[in-house]
Amino acid sequence: MQITEIKVFPVDEEKLKAYITIVLDDCFVVRDLKIISGTAGLFVAMPSKRRKDGTFKDIAHPLNQSTREVMEKQILDAYLAELKNPAPPRAPGPAPVVAGGEKPQS
Repeated sequence: MQITEIKVFPVDEEKLKAYITIVLDDCFVVRDLKIISGTAGLFVAMPSKRRKDGTFKDIAHPLNQSTREVMEKQILDAYLAELKNPAPPRAPGPAPVVAGGEKPQS
């Protein structure tokens, strides 16, 4: 399994630094990963949801430490590259239309 695409969406908050979307093997997307500034530096938080008792539970996550380390390195590298060379802003206006009249998914 390989991360084949990483999209970085920087935010300007105290601890939350960016939202991340990754694509695995060009066929599976995972949204809402977060880059957080913690006491030991930046880390990647997996997508989670709030439970009824107020705690959070990851809804997607690596099953072992080595996979987590590989993913975190690639994601943090993409985030740092984005900070150095931010993507140009998108032109205002309606979303482009593809064949069949459907809007492309982003």
